[in-house]
Amino acid sequence: MLRSSLSRLYRLAWPVLIAQLATIGMMAIDTVVVGRSNTDNLAALAVGASIYVSLALALSGVVQALLPGIAHQIGRGDTEASGKLIYQAFWLVVLLAFFGDMVLCFPGWMIALAELPPSVEALTRDYLFILAFSLPASLGYRAFHAIAGGVGKTRPLMWLSLSQTTGHALLAPILVDSLTIGSVTLGVGLGVSGAALSQAVLAWLVCGAGILVLWKSPVYQAFLNAARWSGPDWRVQGKLLRVGLPMGLSYFVEITAFTVMAIFIARLGPEVLSGHRIVANLSAMVYMFPLAIGTATAALVGQAAGADHDAEARAMARSAFMVACCGSGILAVLLWSFRADLAWLGSPDANVQIVAIGLIGYVAAYQLFDAAQTVAAFALRGYHVTMLPLGIHLAAFWLIGLWGGYQLAFYGLPVFGVAPMGAAGFWSAVLAATVLAAIGLVSLLIWVQKLRRT
Repeated sequence: MLRSSLSRLYRLAWPVLIAQLATIGMMAIDTVVVGRSNTDNLAALAVGASIYVSLALALSGVVQALLPGIAHQIGRGDTEASGKLIYQAFWLVVLLAFFGDMVLCFPGWMIALAELPPSVEALTRDYLFILAFSLPASLGYRAFHAIAGGVGKTRPLMWLSLSQTTGHALLAPILVDSLTIGSVTLGVGLGVSGAALSQAVLAWLVCGAGILVLWKSPVYQAFLNAARWSGPDWRVQGKLLRVGLPMGLSYFVEITAFTVMAIFIARLGPEVLSGHRIVANLSAMVYMFPLAIGTATAALVGQAAGADHDAEARAMARSAFMVACCGSGILAVLLWSFRADLAWLGSPDANVQIVAIGLIGYVAAYQLFDAAQTVAAFALRGYHVTMLPLGIHLAAFWLIGLWGGYQLAFYGLPVFGVAPMGAAGFWSAVLAATVLAAIGLVSLLIWVQKLRRT
């Protein structure tokens, strides 16, 4: 059973990993391309992207409820219920996109927190307004992502994400930059708005491609033909929201723990902030590995649990832990071994490199725990258990990681003779938070699996 579990996990996880790395690549392209424009545009990108990513990931987390939902119905062999969920995905996306677009079109209360100069604030508002047009398509593609994961056909996700990133690499420089050679002007010169426009155009193209795959692929025809198109079914929508809202909030808790951390670390000076950004980017990159394993785990555990094959579900979770922890252990060793080289690649500034080298050790130290908590959280989603994991994430990443990090960074622990630690205080707290989350989520998973045995 172990060999079969590992094989199934591999088939689902590696296309998801490549798709997620491609998505990270789009963010890197924006930073490089807009960075060549001017300081105001780059500042607007930093603030606007933080707002958009936090919101989009939270709403995408809600949409991810489709993955365990469809996986359960497939496990039960109920093609009609699976097809109905696919149709209801449209209405879920409409509901969430309406809410998200209201936030993006009226972002003043969030932008005010950053206290931006008027010129940067105007650019940020324009950037978010264009991305409001993009959000429905982005959520639509995330719905296809969840459906494909639940069905267990993830390879199209890889090709679509790679195509989207390639298109962005070609289109964004044309829309962002403006270069005049003699009498010929190359590029549109929209600045940060050009990056948003490129994202919006490609989001609708990749969303349309996902819908085409759903409509034409024989894989989904049995589900769609077994069900009928209908208006919103509020019973189904309510069930999706009960599972999905805690998932979305968990995403929001994790991402905001890091974005808010950056705001506080900015007080420590540009060199410390730059070193932190290098390490935060490395952390996001290596997190894509356990995240891909977790996504596959949610689908496979959900299918097995839906079919009441509890032994198979436990075997899938064990296999996922084995792969994720081994892979993350290797990544931890590589991060530690090449920390000086990675810091050098991130910045030519020697002072920034010193900061980054000192912080990379914390990222290496929590890799095994991060792999364990990620796989446990996604396995629990496969069992439709999402509310208790949200509580654990809140306690770990906001209470310990963010509040505890703030105390360590700026005040230390005078009772124990610990002086203020600066940026290292935040990363020490993140390490403690990740360990706490791993212990809590793995313990919860073991408890849920025991309950299903009785």
